[in-house]
Amino acid sequence: MTTAVFTPNRSVYQALESQPKGITEDMQDVVFDQPYQFVAPYRGNILPNLLGRLLIPRLMRDRYGIVSSEVHGADKIRAAIDAGHGILITPNHPRPADPVALYPLTQATRSLFFAMASWHIFMEGRLQRAVIRLMGAFSIHREGMDRASLQCAMQILEQAQRPLVIFPEGAVSRTNDLLNPLMEGISTIARGAARKRAAGDGGKVIIFPLAFRYHFEGDLTETLEPVLEQIEQRLSWAPQRKLKLLQRIRKIGGALLSLKEIEHLGGTQSGDLFERAENLIDHLLHPLEMEWLDGHQDGSVVQRSKNLRTVILKGMVSGDIDDEERDRRWKQFAALYLAQQLSLYPRGYLSSDAPPERFLETVERFEEDLTDTARPHPPQRVTLHVCDGIEVPAEKVRGEDPLMGQVEASLREALGLAEEQ
Repeated sequence: MTTAVFTPNRSVYQALESQPKGITEDMQDVVFDQPYQFVAPYRGNILPNLLGRLLIPRLMRDRYGIVSSEVHGADKIRAAIDAGHGILITPNHPRPADPVALYPLTQATRSLFFAMASWHIFMEGRLQRAVIRLMGAFSIHREGMDRASLQCAMQILEQAQRPLVIFPEGAVSRTNDLLNPLMEGISTIARGAARKRAAGDGGKVIIFPLAFRYHFEGDLTETLEPVLEQIEQRLSWAPQRKLKLLQRIRKIGGALLSLKEIEHLGGTQSGDLFERAENLIDHLLHPLEMEWLDGHQDGSVVQRSKNLRTVILKGMVSGDIDDEERDRRWKQFAALYLAQQLSLYPRGYLSSDAPPERFLETVERFEEDLTDTARPHPPQRVTLHVCDGIEVPAEKVRGEDPLMGQVEASLREALGLAEEQ
């Protein structure tokens, strides 16, 4: 673990703090203009076990409103541990609570886990860095090639030290019922470890897809009313209590989108909300892709944003640019952040007959986009479903790896999703 860097020089929102704050201008610290240094995991057992028992259940309840949990299929992982296999757990990522919600699975399998986590999480304070590292997390630099992190992950799998957790979606989706495209890098790690095991003791590497699902068990109107009223106050509206919940949420969503259209396009667009959001995303990303890449890029907005962050950040870390250019790039990061947040409101996800969790997820996304945090909404229950293990072949593959297709298919089946979104 590095001790030379404790606080960022500047984060995305700090770069804009001299400007007046408005709707959706607050942003999380996801990019830092400092040289990256790998943060290794803590490898002891006594302190993580003690901390887990004392802290995690309380954190789940008080910070995330999770009052109970159910684990299904933990015996599959336990059997693989007993057999000495290298184990990779690949969960969907519907909520910020997911890392701590893994704790019931560690109890059920009687094993601590290692986990790969974005470097920016380690940069959000000394206490947080110490706690997540103590619980087995190590850093990955999402904006560059991080050989130390990849080697750490492969070593964990090759030596079957503990189960390793990697979230293949790469970002929190805030959706129980949607799976974002999976990152291909996971198959590189898994196959690399499988080759080393095959050449060594002949052991196996097994992937266990893990399906998170959250269940809200309270009064939906009662829990959402304070959040909606607070957002309406920020919009200078009277409380819109006469509207049905779906109409009220859509009205707020339309207003928030209109404000960003006025800011970036000079006026509101006409037409469908989701088409308008897609047009705004393209307006934000296309000029940056023309400047930094070879024109318009295919793929998800999350992946396109990641590719842009990688190239934009290089000169900032090396110090080869002046202050004016640095400020210009921070504004570009702000545009990338907004594009990614807009992309996480899926078309057709909310309807009059949608389950209460979808309403809750949408309003949580509103609040998070406005304030960087979402308040807890108890009581919630989380279920963790361990899918059947997938043995990782040792052979290299060219092009798209079918292994990730198997992981996606398993997650979709466990979540009850259609084959295509």
